[in-house]
Amino acid sequence: MAGIDAVIFDWGGTLTRWHDVDFHAESLALAQAVSTDHDVEVSRERLHAANETIWGRSRDHQQSATVADLFTEAGLEHDPDLLTAYYEFWEPHTLTDPEVGPLFEALRTAGIKVGVLSNTIWPRAWHEGFFRRDGVLDLIDGDVYTSEIPWTKPSPDAFRAAMDAVGATDPARCVYVGDRLFDDVWGAQNAGLRAIHVPHSVIPPTQVGHTEGSPDAVVHRLSEIPAVLAGWS
Repeated sequence: MAGIDAVIFDWGGTLTRWHDVDFHAESLALAQAVSTDHDVEVSRERLHAANETIWGRSRDHQQSATVADLFTEAGLEHDPDLLTAYYEFWEPHTLTDPEVGPLFEALRTAGIKVGVLSNTIWPRAWHEGFFRRDGVLDLIDGDVYTSEIPWTKPSPDAFRAAMDAVGATDPARCVYVGDRLFDDVWGAQNAGLRAIHVPHSVIPPTQVGHTEGSPDAVVHRLSEIPAVLAGWS
């Protein structure tokens, strides 16, 4: 796999299996963290609308956000210690694909850095906790969560931040792996990286961007990636 310095991965739908999500239930779980006296259903509706707004800004303007920004957009105060229901709602959807550990080990053995770049409003601690739970945290050389930076994918700045995190300098020697043709494929290629598409996810219409990239390769299992990289070498 000569000629490749780093492979950077999307998280949800790529390193985890795609799951359909009940967004009504998600908003209801979020509403449990509202710290002022509001009707739960009213809070749920406001949080659902705020969620659409937050992710619309990500899609159209590559503007990042946090969980706190979501409550601010909804005009609600929240207590971070009350996010337990929201965390527990999402936790079953966070399981790492069993092929990730062997893949990361193979890449590192070949001298290739392993990175993660995820569009997320969640704090770093949640993501690192999921990776630690599944035994792969120590196999990641650098990870970027957009809740910590100003941009989201497909902004080239987000991809540059991920390259910086793994110590890579030449985008032509980097590869991005993701499940979305806009955020991941078009975004990576627009930033100068090659892109591998994992076409398992059913992207909600409101999350589909203005452009669909044409991937440099398509894999149906993560374990196929080393063979793709070897072919490019």
